[in-house]
Amino acid sequence: MPRLSRFARFAWGLLAYDVAVVAWGAYVRATGSGAGCGRHWPLCNGQVVPRAPRVQTLVELSHRLSSGLAMAGTLALLVWALRAYPRGHRVRRGAAASMTLMMFEALIGAGLVLFELVAHDASMKRALGVSLHLTNTLLLLASTALTAWWASGGGRLRVRGQGAAAWAVGVPLAAMFVVGASGALTALGDTLFPPASLAAGLAQDLSPGAGAHLFVRLRALHPVLAVTTTAAILVACAALRVLRPSRAVLSMTYVASALCLAQVGAGLLDVVTLAPVWLQLLHVTLADGVWCSLVLLAATALAQDPAGEPSEGAIARSAAASPAPASGPSRGRAAHAPSLTLPSSRRTTRRP
Repeated sequence: MPRLSRFARFAWGLLAYDVAVVAWGAYVRATGSGAGCGRHWPLCNGQVVPRAPRVQTLVELSHRLSSGLAMAGTLALLVWALRAYPRGHRVRRGAAASMTLMMFEALIGAGLVLFELVAHDASMKRALGVSLHLTNTLLLLASTALTAWWASGGGRLRVRGQGAAAWAVGVPLAAMFVVGASGALTALGDTLFPPASLAAGLAQDLSPGAGAHLFVRLRALHPVLAVTTTAAILVACAALRVLRPSRAVLSMTYVASALCLAQVGAGLLDVVTLAPVWLQLLHVTLADGVWCSLVLLAATALAQDPAGEPSEGAIARSAAASPAPASGPSRGRAAHAPSLTLPSSRRTTRRP
């Protein structure tokens, strides 16, 4: 395996740091510290450095500082990519997408604070804001992961013509948005409406009252979505091991499957133990791990060309291996040298 460049190592480190920031954001939500800085952004309670801060203020302020550092790291990633890679390179595009999504991430977080959709707010506006926040976070992690993967030598993505392989990666990725949004709202419901006991929680989930809040009703739906998505991921991984039987794809399918099963186990433990904060953080971290592994699996599988169609690398290797044209008697022998035949869709017919 070739040695990673400094840029690639920085990109992978930034991805890991972003996952940690997301987990700390879950801690802010789980502890009800989202209003620790009041209705102020980017200042905290109207001050740059709050005086005599409460614990909730320190938690929220630390999350803002860690998020600000993540934005600075993403900006450094973009500047570095612009200096290190030529115009139009996929690493440049990935870094630019990460920076754009990071700015949206900050704006969504600011909106939640300024409109007071934090702490004990249980409105539908907060549900929409949380779902939008989750969607943007997943896209941010995906763009950063792809930037790191491309900087590590990953090939260009190709969706057209991939057939069943494109569906095998596309369906689980789409399902992750749905199960992720339902999980975020379920976690919010556990924070706002904690059950008194496991028996009370199960009774509430299985037969919620007519006036039960949406967050409570979702507690029964989320496990069903999670198990269905897990099954889809396992089936997709099995299919990709047949459709794209390369060593890289096989490795990524095993990683994605293992993380997915661990995530389901953490979810079941979450229900049994009434969602303690530390387990919620583990649950969120595993969810991000599943998502990133699926994104990298898709990048690895779809970077390969469909069966029967040569890749750009294969064309280059064939051209390098073929002898150069010669004059005189050797030209006839060169004319019989094996050559790479392009697919019929790319052939051109020249009339005499």
